[in-house]
Amino acid sequence: MSAQPDRVYPDDIFTEADGSDDTLAELGPLRALAGTWQGERGRDISPKAQGPETTIYREEWTFDPIDRQVNGPQLLYGLRYHQHVNKFDEALTFHDQVGYLLWEPAARTIYMTLAIPRAQVAMAMGTAESGDSTFTLRADVGNPAAGILTNPWMDSHFHTTSWEIAFTVHGSDSISYAQITTLHISDQAEPFAHRDSAKLTRVSPARPNPLAG
Repeated sequence: MSAQPDRVYPDDIFTEADGSDDTLAELGPLRALAGTWQGERGRDISPKAQGPETTIYREEWTFDPIDRQVNGPQLLYGLRYHQHVNKFDEALTFHDQVGYLLWEPAARTIYMTLAIPRAQVAMAMGTAESGDSTFTLRADVGNPAAGILTNPWMDSHFHTTSWEIAFTVHGSDSISYAQITTLHISDQAEPFAHRDSAKLTRVSPARPNPLAG
């Protein structure tokens, strides 16, 4: 899924990499996502006892640049993000998600960590080139590098086997995403593809990372 570490990094695993103070300039394909975005016509297709249910939702994403991160010679530039989603007919949060999007220039790899308050966490990954306007990230249960962990009750009844998200940049102030969560539901023979998709508009620009600010 990514470049082999021994091909892009030296044998010395303790000496830390040098990097730029300006995260925004080094984010590669993630740079276009920096800032705050809103959407009013998200579409969710989720499982219910009577069959699939479609919900239209509104949301806000915030992507804030963080200072560069190093693991010895490995260098990462990233965005800390928060996604908040509501239905139009109620104040109760429909979905809340936090995590990081990270760009590893040497391996041309993107990582996306996520945590949601249903007691579930995951890390997805995929490859891209610096100037790409679209990229796809995927996590699979049991994958030691890009996997999924779910609380015991959810895992027994709504077992998540994979999660995939594709981001597309349409212009300076327009992006979209489409994601599929594959669920094995305890009383159903076939897996269910839980889908979410939306188009977002930038409502405020990115702030510089703390070191650059």
